[in-house]
Amino acid sequence: MTPTAVDAPGFSERYRVIQSRDRRFDGQFVTAVRSTGIYCRPSCPARTPKEENVTFYATSAAAHEAGYRACKRCLPEAAPGSPQWDVRGDVVARAMRLIADGVVDREGVPGLSRRLGYSARHLTRLLVAELGVGPLALARAHRAHTARALLVGTDLSSADVAFSAGFHSIRQFTETIGEVFGMPPRELRARRSRAAGAPASAGEIDLALPVRGPVDTVGLFGWMRAHAIPGVEVGDDRSFARVVSLPGGAAWFEVRLADDGRLRLRARLAALADLGTLIARVRRLFDLDADPLAIDEALARHPELAPAVAAIPGVRVPGAIDAGEMLLRAMIGQQISVASARTMQGRLAAQLGETVGVGPQPMTLFPGPAVIAERGLEVLRGPAARMRAIVEAAAALAEGSLELGPGDDGPEQRARLLSIRGIGPWTADYVRMRVLGDPDVLLPGDVAARAGAAALGLPSDPAGFTAWSQKLAPWRSYAMAHYWYAAPVTQAWRSPAETAAAASVASGRPDASSERPGTPASRRRRAPIDVVSSDVSAELPESESEDRS
Repeated sequence: MTPTAVDAPGFSERYRVIQSRDRRFDGQFVTAVRSTGIYCRPSCPARTPKEENVTFYATSAAAHEAGYRACKRCLPEAAPGSPQWDVRGDVVARAMRLIADGVVDREGVPGLSRRLGYSARHLTRLLVAELGVGPLALARAHRAHTARALLVGTDLSSADVAFSAGFHSIRQFTETIGEVFGMPPRELRARRSRAAGAPASAGEIDLALPVRGPVDTVGLFGWMRAHAIPGVEVGDDRSFARVVSLPGGAAWFEVRLADDGRLRLRARLAALADLGTLIARVRRLFDLDADPLAIDEALARHPELAPAVAAIPGVRVPGAIDAGEMLLRAMIGQQISVASARTMQGRLAAQLGETVGVGPQPMTLFPGPAVIAERGLEVLRGPAARMRAIVEAAAALAEGSLELGPGDDGPEQRARLLSIRGIGPWTADYVRMRVLGDPDVLLPGDVAARAGAAALGLPSDPAGFTAWSQKLAPWRSYAMAHYWYAAPVTQAWRSPAETAAAASVASGRPDASSERPGTPASRRRRAPIDVVSSDVSAELPESESEDRS
């Protein structure tokens, strides 16, 4: 979306959005007002400017470069990110994902262009043509976003904020904050809300995570808890924590549901410069930049799925904190239950992972590809061909012949993965869903998803499941989440009330608490069970024989 003036296509629609102050569009574009020299988020409570004074920009960076500063009232930099960078798979969207991950700060524009397969000049031309600014300006805006969050959400010194946000000097930090927000850092900090959260412990960062509501926190934390690797990750119904290796070293983070209903990130890092990268990866892990109202509206148009959407609004598709780790975990999970996969992954981490003390208590980093390539066969158990395939994939990741990341082209990534022994369609598509955040992935080989489809009264054979789900494009990944949550084995992640609602959806009745004779067992209300420790999870493999080595 290039800057739009009054006579440009889409102007009228966006102007109606700012007239209605629709929060759903916060982060998807900004409104620059020539008469005041500021730009705002669409929901800004200030008086709606006259049409002739308005220009719309796709990003705040473009507004910065055009000479506007951020509104002090609505703080557009605090809005959730635009969902279009996850929905789209073109080079501009891929570049935006990599810039958020800190690639420009670490590798410069040449590193970004190399990852995307374009020359730096051509990539800059593409970004300027659509967004109005190049990669350097976009990276600068991202640093400003991170700095603002730290200034208003922590008690870090200005020097620590500057280097945590990726600035190379205090002077550069001070000048950028002044240009973007129209005030020096100390004044921006003085304006922070008293409800910024409880003071963090020494060496700890505690920030609010902006998100578009509604958000299915029950499903998100349930998913994380059910898949948590012992020693590496830990979760309950309101929080999830783990350690992860970042470019500057190890980091620990916890995402929790605060008493005020907001999601908060608590983190400890070996290198503060990794904070922007960590925030971007956590947002992708929890799918926080999704547009839940648009997704729910599209899925609910289909009567067969509408009750499930009504029962679980704001469903999210968990992403990945590390692409290589995600691939190896998916390969380990082939043909076995979630519980069995966790056991094997936990054994791998315990014997090959590195214990770090960066968090409140010692935890173990998931072993890197090089370590698994060298010693994986000593620890992994299962069919020899599959174990060899896992080790070979780890070796390819370690030597760089296989590269995975959020900036990948989806079809190219899938083709690369399918060319590797031991990786079939289920694994390749599952990785694409989790690593790229692709919103339109269907896994017809997933037994749990087809069981959920059957519970919802939908076709559950692979051909019928695939054919029926085609009408849900481009949101089939989110339909997959509803299928999984409707499956008997994953209903354990829901609260008792939500389990009843899901059973009601499956039976087609407003209340499924009283059963009628002859109701199929798969449609009856099931008592809540703990999928982490229950043997029920062993009944359903994660994938079918298509990925058998």
